[in-house]
Amino acid sequence: MAEQPLAGKVALVAGATRGAGRQIAVQLGAAGATVYATGRSTRAKRSEMDRPETIEETGDLVTAAGGTGIAVAVDHLVPEQVAGLVERIDREQGRLDVLVNDVWGGDPLATWHKPVWEQSLDNGFRLLRLAIDTHITTAHFAMPLLIRNPGGLVVEMGDGTTAYNEDNYRLSVFYDLAKVSVNRLAFAWAQELKEHGGTSVALTPGWLRSEMMLDHFGVTEQNWLDGAAKEPHFAISESPAYVGRAVAALAADPDKARWNGKSTSSGDLAQVYGFTDLDGSRPDAWRYLVEVQDPGKPADVAGYR
Repeated sequence: MAEQPLAGKVALVAGATRGAGRQIAVQLGAAGATVYATGRSTRAKRSEMDRPETIEETGDLVTAAGGTGIAVAVDHLVPEQVAGLVERIDREQGRLDVLVNDVWGGDPLATWHKPVWEQSLDNGFRLLRLAIDTHITTAHFAMPLLIRNPGGLVVEMGDGTTAYNEDNYRLSVFYDLAKVSVNRLAFAWAQELKEHGGTSVALTPGWLRSEMMLDHFGVTEQNWLDGAAKEPHFAISESPAYVGRAVAALAADPDKARWNGKSTSSGDLAQVYGFTDLDGSRPDAWRYLVEVQDPGKPADVAGYR
């Protein structure tokens, strides 16, 4: 049986229906954790994302990986639902060791390459609520349980490191503000958790092969590289399991406090902890973006994965 360094630990992955959140939950389960996986898409009803993935599937995948998966339908914009979720975790487990704030759901609302005066305010403010209010609401209710024991970990999932987002406009004022804000929340939580022995980290995957991205390129995880025919830089992309392994490595690190308040990426953490993506490689997407893609160089992942 594989080593399970997180046996006896309890995690909440908020926003675990698909993408990074699903595989973060799965990889925490593979490391032995009990994982409460939340989302709005259930077998009975789809969210506004209108995707086929369900939170129940995620729970089953966590258990199949070697953990204990507990799927809970939660809208993290509704404080009463989040409060009830945390009360349930406290009642059933009496502890919370890892909180992953991965709620997003803003993709259908994003408008690219248009100035603010050409964007929908309703869609833009809805995107901000999904990206920011959900994370603050979840932290408000979950952190009192997290700090009951020292060593707790909060991971704020975003898109882009703080350094990258400071220097690069993310092609839409609402998306840009959302992703800068998530990283800043991780910094804020770091200040508040420090005296309680907790750690907060902002984490970004690289070019993520989420279910939606695979559909966009008309490929599967098995033949994903065929997508590079459509977009050569897709060759640097990574599976969601990669960032999932990054979170599991952070959670299992007895010296995780060294990351408190930091902004990092799956590629950065792979160099520190030694984990790989599913294909055995270690893609370093953000370094590639800065050194190859953004300067307009031809796609060449040699030395980057």
